[in-house]
This record gives sequence, C-alpha cells and structure tokens, in this order.
Amino acid sequence: MRKVRKAKRSTNSSMRPEYDFSKGVRGKHAARYASGTNVVVLEPDVAREFPTNDEVNQTLRAVAKLLKNRKRSGSKENTA
Repeated sequence: MRKVRKAKRSTNSSMRPEYDFSKGVRGKHAARYASGTNVVVLEPDVAREFPTNDEVNQTLRAVAKLLKNRKRSGSKENTA
C-alpha cells in the first residue's frame, strides 16, 4: 500500500502561514473588471492640477464637448 505524501511548503516562502488562498479562484472578477475599466496614468504635473477622478472626468467631458462643437462648426463652414 502506497502512502500519500502531503505537499511540502517551501521553507523560503515569504508568504505568512495565516494567508490561506487555497480556496481562492484566480481571475474571478477579471472579465467584469476589464469590461468596465479604462485605466489612464496621469503625469505628476497633471495629477497635481486634477486631484480627484471627478475633476479629471468633468474636464475631459468639457474638452470633448468643445471638440464635438468645433467639428460641427467646421463642417458647416465647408458646405456654405
């Protein structure tokens, strides 16, 4: 009869014994996170001007609106 050996823990592991991820599921939320997230890293000088994500979003919406209006105005000038 063969004895079943238990898996040895690595002696040089930096993981604490109280952290048990044996029942964890890898990538459980990855698809949902990826579908609704767009991460943009701001340069430090820009981040100082816009300390919150709400301020960044408001400014980008305003710029997008200006660009959209400029495109509309430009197309009307070309047809007149």
